Amino acid sequence: MVSSRTRAKLAGLAALAPSILFAQTPSAASADSATTASEANQLPTIDVVSESGPDTGFNASKPQVNKSSTSLAQTPQTISVVPRSVLDSQQAVSLSDALENVPGVVSNQYGRRGWDDLIIRGQVASDSLYLDGLRTAASNRVAEQLFGLEQVEVLKGPASLLYGLVLPGGLVNMVSKRPQGYDFANVDVTVGSHDFYQTTVDLNKALSENGKQAFRINGLISNSNDATDYVWFKNRYIAPSLSLDLGANTDFTILTSFQERGYIRQQGLPLSGSINSNVNGSLPRSRFIGEPAAKPYNATETRLGYSLTHRFEDGWTLHNNLRFQQFTMSGQLVANNVLNATSRSLTRTGTDQTYNGQTFTMDTNLQRKFNTAFGKHEITFGTDYLNTREDVRSFTCTVAALNVYSPVYGARLVCPATPTTNTATTVRDLGIYARDQIQFGDRWQLVTGLRRDNASTYSTNNRTATHTDNPATATTGSAALMYEVLRGVRPYVSYATSFYPNSGTDINGGTFKPETGKQWEAGVKVEMDEGRTNLNLAVFDLRRRNVLVSDTANTGFSVAVGEQRSRGAEVGITSDFRNGLSLMAGYAYTAATVTDDGGQTVTTVGQWLDNVPRHSFNTSARYRFKGALNGWEANGGVHGQGMQHTNGYTLPGYVLADLGVAYNAAHWRAALNVKNIFNTEYYAGGLARAVALGDDRTILLTLGYRY
Repeated sequence: MVSSRTRAKLAGLAALAPSILFAQTPSAASADSATTASEANQLPTIDVVSESGPDTGFNASKPQVNKSSTSLAQTPQTISVVPRSVLDSQQAVSLSDALENVPGVVSNQYGRRGWDDLIIRGQVASDSLYLDGLRTAASNRVAEQLFGLEQVEVLKGPASLLYGLVLPGGLVNMVSKRPQGYDFANVDVTVGSHDFYQTTVDLNKALSENGKQAFRINGLISNSNDATDYVWFKNRYIAPSLSLDLGANTDFTILTSFQERGYIRQQGLPLSGSINSNVNGSLPRSRFIGEPAAKPYNATETRLGYSLTHRFEDGWTLHNNLRFQQFTMSGQLVANNVLNATSRSLTRTGTDQTYNGQTFTMDTNLQRKFNTAFGKHEITFGTDYLNTREDVRSFTCTVAALNVYSPVYGARLVCPATPTTNTATTVRDLGIYARDQIQFGDRWQLVTGLRRDNASTYSTNNRTATHTDNPATATTGSAALMYEVLRGVRPYVSYATSFYPNSGTDINGGTFKPETGKQWEAGVKVEMDEGRTNLNLAVFDLRRRNVLVSDTANTGFSVAVGEQRSRGAEVGITSDFRNGLSLMAGYAYTAATVTDDGGQTVTTVGQWLDNVPRHSFNTSARYRFKGALNGWEANGGVHGQGMQHTNGYTLPGYVLADLGVAYNAAHWRAALNVKNIFNTEYYAGGLARAVALGDDRTILLTLGYRY
């Protein structure tokens, strides 16, 4: 029996049959004219799916992050994509869950504190988050809602050419779910460990016969406790989107979302009694070192924007994306300080924090393909604008010590009337960029580009009534060369630079020079089995200069003279075999060290960067049965890392295993996943006085309805 969804798609295919039957395959000599014609008369994408739902496999569609129509296999830089099929197979809940599939990325290094924390190629990248190609904010505060995403893309290395103010390790681009040209309704209910309850809805309605005008809304409600006593999380999310039919050559989608988060912040355990020995024994991993009555964190975030693509008759294509975002977040944090002489009583610090911010960002670019005597070109000319503001008010509070071996809660946070921090910071940036992707013959490809940024950081200290303005300009760029030595085997070499303005002032009130980054990368991409299998190997040398380091001669101040270096190698493979097996796996070696500490009294040159393991790996697989077991699927994976150094101490490595099973029927789905199946105790990362706990065994059971 054929589903209504399939019938609708077959009807669309039949309507387009005459166009398809009379289409001609262009020769190499006429590739440019054929490309121009196809862009001017682009047909809607049609995918015929089975009754049990689409099986996209683990190989992703073309990423948005490189702003190009070039496939991953022909892109001379490392880009990893985690598609929705992988996220659903693993029952991923957070952005950290998604990033565990990407070699060379450390996520959740500060534990379950309620924020998105990540490191790419040894360099902190928590504030390098993008949604649909646009920067979310200068500082990442509100954790992203993974359910609203179609796929997660990681661009590794300096990315200033296309994105301006980014740190050199790389960036994460999240792709929103968008309206589709057919009707469907998906409802899922999930229950799990630690009183996890979640309901999700994803509804789509086509509003025109050709499917170009459609409405989609996806939403989520979830509540859960935590393995740590007294810690809880509540999430609410809704994302309506609308695509309009403005003609065959124009795609226009309005994208909106609203989310609300509430949680008690989990701050890990003191070093003594966890990673270090304590005469009183080991602390239970469920121990809460905060105060249950402290004000929980509450955050809201609203987004409104659009995505526009218009294909001109002369072959040019215009892309214009715009978004306005506003957020608020406030809460109280009780953090570790030091244990007393008996190693039982933990002194603690308290902070009352309030953040408010808004971001307006826009990117516009023009693209065109054409042929010359010097090769086939795809040129991109673009400009983008970022205006992001954040107001911060924080109070340094006092709170009584806690006997961590026999805790008695109920201490109050006593906060002063005057805030310790009361600042307003605005970052503005206007950038222009140009890129040319040139194909010489059938084997050579050269990609070059330049960018010019004009940025300013405005900061007002409302406590001292002082204002600083730190303007910065920079020219950045990249170049890459790729050669196809054998069919589907493409070695490449690339060079890229980046810049990122530093904020704040030194002891003399002077502003800092911006950070700069540069990277050499060499690798090879291998495409096999008609694109079903893709292998990427890369080695890199990345340097980051003008890093802010503590001024040891003046406590509380910084100097911008440091340098950090990351060198390493990565390998990643994604494959969809013809027998129903899908695989995603990778390994990374990352040597990230301090190479210049600014002449500190106690040198840190040669030290590992915090929370960066030398070795890490990930594997994830799914097998869809056929024949008598059709509809059943099994999935599982293993991931882990070697030891890591952080803040003067060492954390041991670990290996975790996951296992799952699911059944897909015509109109419903059931899935059971067990993460960390052996309940391995491990530490995800750490701070100077606290170690972040890794997740213990977690069980998730989902029942879903499909229409």
